[in-house]
Amino acid sequence: MTVAVLDSFALLAYLRREPGYATICEALCKAAESRLELAMTEINYAEVKYIVLRKDGPSDWHAVENLLAVLPITFYPVDRKLANLAADFKARHKLSLADSCAAALAKRLKAVLYTGDAEFDALVSEIRLRKLDM
Repeated sequence: MTVAVLDSFALLAYLRREPGYATICEALCKAAESRLELAMTEINYAEVKYIVLRKDGPSDWHAVENLLAVLPITFYPVDRKLANLAADFKARHKLSLADSCAAALAKRLKAVLYTGDAEFDALVSEIRLRKLDM
């Protein structure tokens, strides 16, 4: 099965119906039909949570949390192997730690990384990217 990793940018684009929304909707439909596995790290989940809490408040986060419970996304913990790979990306590129974790998961799973974040452009020789329509 094909695997795709979502970074927080991609999930927030979906949640807020921002540019890239349609691409993530399509991926979610494929995942619901078991034609695509969608993956995300728990670190990226935490990033989405703090952004929603800061910008929208606890009641909006509660709604997002309920939605995430039913979306076909598998959340991966950051174990030592993944942390080492993320640290390598972080040391060599100007990436946030959360973005480094998303890139590490994409590399580990041999997955394409869905993002609209230009920071990932430096990794095109190491991971596959699917840039969201902006």
